[in-house]
Amino acid sequence: MRTSRIRTAALATVTAALALGLTACGGADGDSKAAGGDKAAGTSQSRSVSDKDAKGGAEQAKSGGDTKTGERSTTASGGSDEVANKATTAAQQCRGDEMMVTAVHELADRQGDHLLITASNEGDKPCWVASYPSVKLGDDDSVLPLSKKDNAGGDQRITLQPGGTAYSAVNLFDYGSDNQTAQSFAIALRGADGQDGPFYSVDSKGDKPRFSWNEADVLNWSTEKPYDF
Repeated sequence: MRTSRIRTAALATVTAALALGLTACGGADGDSKAAGGDKAAGTSQSRSVSDKDAKGGAEQAKSGGDTKTGERSTTASGGSDEVANKATTAAQQCRGDEMMVTAVHELADRQGDHLLITASNEGDKPCWVASYPSVKLGDDDSVLPLSKKDNAGGDQRITLQPGGTAYSAVNLFDYGSDNQTAQSFAIALRGADGQDGPFYSVDSKGDKPRFSWNEADVLNWSTEKPYDF
């Protein structure tokens, strides 16, 4: 009888364990089904939103909305060259009266003797300079040629925003005899057609503002200082 009781208790325990196991499995299946239902709902919602976006995109493309957006993007990301070209097109030629021009005698009496010319746009609108400035030294009425070391500027333009600066230089060659001496020069801005504007007088500055030359030539305008030692 004792053995029978033990077997009955063991059987009851096994039965209860099986019941609990089935209950647990049923709960897991229910959660799995619920999760699957949520996933399916999410997929359906995602498809609905994607379809809506696709239709909206198609309608926008038909109405030309994408084209306008594309144009704004191209203009904004056109790069410095495109922006510079548009600014140059909109700007007018620098006349001279809106410019502040200074000159400093650099490396006086040494190799590399030159006049550093700085031209700043003091106006409130952008303007451009082209090629190289026309320069007459002292009382000499002849316009200096472009330096053979420099490339012909032609109709290339440098646009100066208000406060912007361009540089040029007059190379001075003094052979020690039959030279000319001065402390000022006349300068004019050249148009894209190579014609000179009005001439303005500029006084040389520096430790030795007076300069001498037998021969001289001019460099193109640049946004960087020439001979910036």
